[in-house]
Amino acid sequence: MDIKAQSLYQEMQGMAEQSKLGLGESNAIQGNPSSQNFADLLSNAIGTVNDMQLESKDKAMAFEMGDKSLSLADVMVAKEKAGIAFEATLQVRNKVLEAYKQIMSMPV
Repeated sequence: MDIKAQSLYQEMQGMAEQSKLGLGESNAIQGNPSSQNFADLLSNAIGTVNDMQLESKDKAMAFEMGDKSLSLADVMVAKEKAGIAFEATLQVRNKVLEAYKQIMSMPV
């Protein structure tokens, strides 16, 4: 088995030149688009949970005041949805804090 190092090196150089030509066409390096919008996504999620809690509170208040268009089942479903969303938010927060603590305790 005879491997010619010089021809292999030239072939690798040619591939490197071709890849450089491809990089020159792009003006900007694009990163992960989801990482740029993480803060917006988190803010929207918290806002949605807050809206669900306010809606649940409003429905409960309206039912207590005698609104005939709401049934007890509607109020309870809204309350449970808000509760589940809040619990999920707490679990996400706990996982993020746990990951942060693990990262901070890593030796450098």
